[in-house]
Amino acid sequence: MSAPVIRIISDLHFGDRASRVRALDQLAPLAAGASELVLNGDSLETRPGGAPGRPRQLEAALCTFVQSCPTHVRLITGNHDPDISSAHFHELAGGAVLITHGDIAYDDLVPWSQDAPLAGQLVAQARRRTTDASLDSLLAAHRDAAAAIPQRHQLEPRRWRYLRSFLGDTVWPPQRIPRILRAWAELPARMAGIARTHRPQARFIVVGHTHRPGHWRQPDGLLVLNTGSFCLPLGARVVEVATDHLTLRAVVARGGEFHPGQRLAQFALDPA
Repeated sequence: MSAPVIRIISDLHFGDRASRVRALDQLAPLAAGASELVLNGDSLETRPGGAPGRPRQLEAALCTFVQSCPTHVRLITGNHDPDISSAHFHELAGGAVLITHGDIAYDDLVPWSQDAPLAGQLVAQARRRTTDASLDSLLAAHRDAAAAIPQRHQLEPRRWRYLRSFLGDTVWPPQRIPRILRAWAELPARMAGIARTHRPQARFIVVGHTHRPGHWRQPDGLLVLNTGSFCLPLGARVVEVATDHLTLRAVVARGGEFHPGQRLAQFALDPA
């Protein structure tokens, strides 16, 4: 039997109509055989607004999944679920692997969003409230800011109103597309800069946030991996961390469940 691995996924957006996750039990094959399943932010929506009581229902469903799952489930916060856990990042392999949601790359959390100006103000205010420049404090400032931003279309229960709001929040006005492309292009270098400042021992950074799956080697050898999202159109990836290597796989839907799929890349954890 092969040694167990730790699997990392992100951006379930459970409860959002755009998510392919309709029931958390669909994740069972991703947990099977792993020693731990890490949900790296934006698992669901906990910000204020939207359908009354809906966030609490989703949290209850997540709690049930975590408690019933035979594999340990680790929750890391994201900008959509800033209070889902007290953990804003996690490290593996003696610090060689840094896991965090990824919004820390941007001072305004979501530079492509209508909320970017408000988010920038809130992040700046939160950072001014502390003199601690540690990674944990910087991430906590981002979480405080995110918690004060009302949700938009995410939990709208009415189909047509959801669609109208979704389109308005994601593809309009037209200049939003260049902002998205710029954020995609900038993320790897921004995350690498954060790692060099706060975790210089890290050789791999696993993020989500932008919903663009992939992996990018930086000039100094540091590798940034993005696990994408469980929303269309770009799909999800899963990172597997084993004793001596790290693997990036596709996530495939089969039989109404999500499974680890084709191996896309593999990297040795040992620098030698």
